[in-house]
Amino acid sequence: MGLGWDEVVYVSQVTAHRPAAFFSAPRARGVSLLVAPVATWSSSTALLRVHLAVLSGLGLFLALRAWRGLFPPRVLALAGALFATLWVTLFYGPQAMPNYWVAVGALAAVGLFLRARAGRLDRAAPWGVAASVALMAWMRPTDAVWTAAPLLIWAVCVRRWRLSAALGAGLAAGAGQWVVEAYTGFGGLGARLAEAADIQGGLGWNIAVLDQLRSLDGQALCRPCDGPLPSTAVVLWWFVLPLLAALGLVVAVRAGRTPGTLLPLVCAATAGVPYLFMIGYAAPRFLLPVYALLAIPVADGLVHLITAPDRAVRPVTATLVALGLAGHLAVQYAVLERAVARTTAAHRDWARTAAELHRIGVRPPCLLTGEEAIPVAFYAGCSSANVTGHNANITRAGVERAARRMPVAALAAPDGRPPPYARTWRPRPVAGMYAFVAP
Repeated sequence: MGLGWDEVVYVSQVTAHRPAAFFSAPRARGVSLLVAPVATWSSSTALLRVHLAVLSGLGLFLALRAWRGLFPPRVLALAGALFATLWVTLFYGPQAMPNYWVAVGALAAVGLFLRARAGRLDRAAPWGVAASVALMAWMRPTDAVWTAAPLLIWAVCVRRWRLSAALGAGLAAGAGQWVVEAYTGFGGLGARLAEAADIQGGLGWNIAVLDQLRSLDGQALCRPCDGPLPSTAVVLWWFVLPLLAALGLVVAVRAGRTPGTLLPLVCAATAGVPYLFMIGYAAPRFLLPVYALLAIPVADGLVHLITAPDRAVRPVTATLVALGLAGHLAVQYAVLERAVARTTAAHRDWARTAAELHRIGVRPPCLLTGEEAIPVAFYAGCSSANVTGHNANITRAGVERAARRMPVAALAAPDGRPPPYARTWRPRPVAGMYAFVAP
């Protein structure tokens, strides 16, 4: 499938085979460290995918294992199967992206928190809570805060100071580097948070529920998100999910184990708040932590339907659940196939553009700027830089100085215009774009 835009940024930080791309304010270094064992010595995308696939499977297994003793094994197995067969999980699990790992960290953190709360189950659980929260913060610090907030509030309110310390230590350990980098490279923590919010279009009250619905048909990024809604078959599971989670809560209340279901539901709600109500665009991967946390209550509700106390009703409910899950699985794989096809085609376009740039003489060491400069530069082996926009990291004078010592090209769409400093440069068509090559 090739590496995507965000993957290029993360992988380029640690690989010796490509220049590092600009690292913007919202990003954290966790993904770069995750891929480093492979990316530092190999440029093979296939090997990187296998590495991440194995790690993502192991991560999900360990996160579910944290829940042993809190729910029956069949509930945990079904929860894992439900989460692992979502198209968005399968699509992003083997990718160099942070959201899956926030989801795994959230699932493990809540399970270990409940074990620590029970005390008798695992006295080492607070250490696991700290490690799981650190994993979330290592990948996306702000997501970690939103997800862990209910745990921290509960621990403080009931004066569980050991758990409070574990949560605080986890957040500090995971986000520490991000905070230090804010002061060394962005002018302070407040400045970095403000710049990150600006890149995301500004944070504030904005209902993005419909945007998330529009992205469920396999779009990696829905920005601007003004297209038609997908078919009912594609979005139906999204509406069934909260209903089954509510059923799981009812089952838990009747069984006298309310905290084990209520806490993941509350953490799922807080994890979803910024992406459902505070930004003006959508990407399915943003809600992976929500889906992971809902998986166990949903699985508990489904197991209750399959094993209904009334033996006369049980065959009917079990058949309906089986048919529903089979249809759900078919829809998920159909959407996955479209998503992979669309993404593969886009990445091949970048590879073709890179090959055309090489043909016209733009070869490493080189510099690309302009339209889609970051991914195309990675594929071409060039450095990337931009004078304007969210990824601005160079001045016009810097580009002109670079043009005196290496090949430099400004990329533009067929109907676009080159930047002012490149208007006298030689235009060359390259795979559906124009490259304005510096003399």
